[in-house]
This record gives sequence, C-alpha cells and structure tokens, in this order.
Amino acid sequence: MTIRLNHTIVPAADNEAAARYLAAVLHLEYGGLHPVARHFAQLRINEELTLDYMTIPDAPGHHLAFDVDPVTFDAAVAHLRAHGLPHGDGPGTHTNGQVDERHPTGGRGVYFADPSGNLYELITSS
Repeated sequence: MTIRLNHTIVPAADNEAAARYLAAVLHLEYGGLHPVARHFAQLRINEELTLDYMTIPDAPGHHLAFDVDPVTFDAAVAHLRAHGLPHGDGPGTHTNGQVDERHPTGGRGVYFADPSGNLYELITSS
C-alpha cells in the first residue's frame, strides 16, 4: 500500500497572507483560494502536496519541515536576506540571521517564521 500526504491544514491569522509569504520565500505561485472550499488559501508545494491555510483567530503556530534541493535552499535564503526577513539556524534561534551549516541530517538548514507564528524549516543535503 502506498500512503502519501495529500494536504494539511495550516492555521493562520490571515490565510492568504501566510500562503503568499511561504510562496514568496520558496518561489512558488500562490493560486488563490481553494476553488470549492473557499475558506482555504491553497498553496501547491509539489504535485502531491498542498498546504491549505485557514484563518483562525489566535491560531497556534505549527512547525513544517521541507527537504529541498540546494538551488531552492540557496534561493530561499537569498530571498529571506534580500527582504530583511528574520531567519536562523535553529528552532529557538530562528531570528539570528544564521544558516545551520551542520544540520543533523548532514546538510544545511534554515528556520523562519511567518507572521502567524508558523515555523518553517528548510533542509538540504549539501
């Protein structure tokens, strides 16, 4: 049996702002509200996965970690730096402006939070 994650709901103070934020960092195209369930701001991560952001007052932040290729990683870090967006080398140090050059996976990692407090982690093998 094959099991894949199809989508996950990500709480946010402003669903469209949160979807646009991650789309900009990862150089993805934000497609707008879900065509049927219009209370979700849907961001397609890849062919198999969407993040469906839902506006929830006082939403608790989630941690989402993505394996990315080195080109995507470098482009995301460049975007964060070029736009003065806080990022860092650990979940507790996600605003120190550093990149983890010795991530536990053996590659590099970077953490950043969206305005709703969702904490993202990008991991690359090199």
